[in-house]
Amino acid sequence: MKTFLYKRLKGATHDQYPAHRSKFKKVAMVAVSVPCMNGGRGETSYAKNSDIQRTVISKAWPFLEETIKDMFSSSFPGCFNVADLGCSSGPNTLLVVSKLIETINKLYHQVNKKSPEFQVFLNDLPGNDFNSIFESLPDFYKRIKKDKFGPCFIAGMPGSFYERLFQSRSINFIHSSYSVHWLSKVPENLETNKRNIYITKSSPPSVCQAFLEQFQRDFSAFLSLRSEEIVSGGRMFLTFIGRSIADPSSKDCCRLWELLTKALIQLVNEGLVEEADVDSFNLPCYFPCEEEVKSIVREQGSFILDTFESFEVNWDPSDDVNNKSFVFNKDRCGQNVANSIRAVTEPTLASHFGNAVIDPLFARFATLVAEHLAVEKTKHISLVISMTRKQHAQP
Repeated sequence: MKTFLYKRLKGATHDQYPAHRSKFKKVAMVAVSVPCMNGGRGETSYAKNSDIQRTVISKAWPFLEETIKDMFSSSFPGCFNVADLGCSSGPNTLLVVSKLIETINKLYHQVNKKSPEFQVFLNDLPGNDFNSIFESLPDFYKRIKKDKFGPCFIAGMPGSFYERLFQSRSINFIHSSYSVHWLSKVPENLETNKRNIYITKSSPPSVCQAFLEQFQRDFSAFLSLRSEEIVSGGRMFLTFIGRSIADPSSKDCCRLWELLTKALIQLVNEGLVEEADVDSFNLPCYFPCEEEVKSIVREQGSFILDTFESFEVNWDPSDDVNNKSFVFNKDRCGQNVANSIRAVTEPTLASHFGNAVIDPLFARFATLVAEHLAVEKTKHISLVISMTRKQHAQP
């Protein structure tokens, strides 16, 4: 993916960009596409706008709990090493860890075993807001001590999960929620995907194939890397956005991005964004179907696929059957969805289009989403897979 530096010339300020883009000298440079969430605790931060991720964790928990119970059906190690990949920051970061520790301690107590010690590695890209996580640890440790759980040691592990992160055969359990659909980079050869930022019905077949092949390479590499780090018989539990049918341009995964593209085109028509910049931008993500995931797991060969499940989540997570107080308001729902998407895409979008377009872009996006939800309630498809590491070959 290409991004650009804009050198400020006399008479133009960065606040005026992109309205005075002609006063900036464009210098092309190659940039690694590494999406991070919005840090901090501001109104547009991931910490304030991650309700949908929390809902997904809650819906996936019964499957995760079964995985843990099966894992401890016969073996009770004295130390349990856990890695959470793509942990981000905010109230969800330690949620799964808390529930895992509580569940495992109950299992140990049921058989009169001493609670294990826990070593937890929280992984995300180096740009993640790890400071916010570390600031929350004293309160977390207090709760652990109060509940008389086994000792827990938490460490940050910055780096891409498309590279090695841990020592060989050192991790018992790997968890990742809503992260593996992010690719290591934008696929190549997407020049024909004009006026689109992801796959759509108008995308040529070559574009769909390019996204699929990048996901195949990335997910296969992810499995291979984790297979080196996890112990024989260790488990890996992944939840990510996918789709329910084979068509990669289905509304399951594409409609939301079509609306974001439409908002960008509105800015193009208003002279705030250059059409060439839209044509050269594509999101570094892919939302696979069941067979695509299973095929990669089979071909990579290091893991046994134990469980494959899927469930739906409304774009606006507050619109949930369990939320008895929910009253549909299209504008509020549109803004909720816009805030959640902004929290995960703003750094990527700003690096390509500039910070000045972000507010008007998501204002228009919120309106488009509101209009869409007033006609049709669309849902995210979440895929859940639980795997066991096959026995390592003897040296």
